[in-house]
Amino acid sequence: MKKYFIFLSIMCLVLTLKAQNQTYAEKLGFPKGAKVVIMHVDDVGMSYDSNVGAIRAVEEGVATSMSVMMPCSWVPGFVHYLKNHPQIDAGLHLTLTSEWKDYRWGPLAGKPTVPNLVDSEGAMWRSVEETAKHASADEIEKEIRSQLERARAMGFEPTHMDSHMGTLFARQDYLERYFKVGIENKIPVMFPGGHDTMIMRDGAAGLTLEQAQKIGKMLWDAGLPVLDDLHNISYGWTMDKVKNPDEKALQKYKTQKYIESFKDLQAGVTMVIMHCTSPTEVFEHISDSGNTRRGDMLAMIDPALKKYIQENGIILTTWRELKQRRDKVK
Repeated sequence: MKKYFIFLSIMCLVLTLKAQNQTYAEKLGFPKGAKVVIMHVDDVGMSYDSNVGAIRAVEEGVATSMSVMMPCSWVPGFVHYLKNHPQIDAGLHLTLTSEWKDYRWGPLAGKPTVPNLVDSEGAMWRSVEETAKHASADEIEKEIRSQLERARAMGFEPTHMDSHMGTLFARQDYLERYFKVGIENKIPVMFPGGHDTMIMRDGAAGLTLEQAQKIGKMLWDAGLPVLDDLHNISYGWTMDKVKNPDEKALQKYKTQKYIESFKDLQAGVTMVIMHCTSPTEVFEHISDSGNTRRGDMLAMIDPALKKYIQENGIILTTWRELKQRRDKVK
């Protein structure tokens, strides 16, 4: 009898360790060891150029998902497109900053409702640090809800939510409100709660691995899918030494950077963040990031990147698919 209980104890320990070592991809029913990737475009709705770049990246390339900045001017243009293409995986790029010099936006909740989220120009603060210094968690939650409300009023039900400039990760109480709204509305929230290999190595997590995994478990137990890792380094891949790089040279440069970085992908679900834009002559008056954004778009439509993904067995997915899979897991 004693041996039987020892055996049971060992089996329980083995099963516990196995469960701990499982990636969230495996828990969602993907093959063991699979590298599953969401190719995600940020900043949709910010400008006409942003909409065109995101749409090209999905329709002509390997991008699979995107998220929309609800306070921005070109949101209606994208939502009109979305109504004609309901299969597109589109979420909310929860926007709590307004970073550019001459092109700016204010909170959808309105200044009287969220006075500390607004600067002297009547727009949101330019930096994450300024927002974190001034705005309360209550104001952050009110603005998150206002952005979700606008989307739904327009007939746009988001597949997920994430954070523009990572503002929601700047304070623990902001993060808690982000999770609260996601769980309450059963909308997946971008959060790397798995092995976090890339995001920890790049020093952009803001949390310890133990903290991140504890949050990941909480979100999973609440019925939401969880990321194993986050790839958030492409914005720094620029050709700034070349003022107007040749399109083919820019495409080759960006594609190679993605391929090189993908060699570090580990098993599990990884969200790859990019900013695909097709800059017109107006975009340079918004931002000086036109090269890196155009490069992202060109990389997504590059046959060489598609070939690499296929040849290396990388599985592309969407937030919609992750939620559907999560709903089937008991």
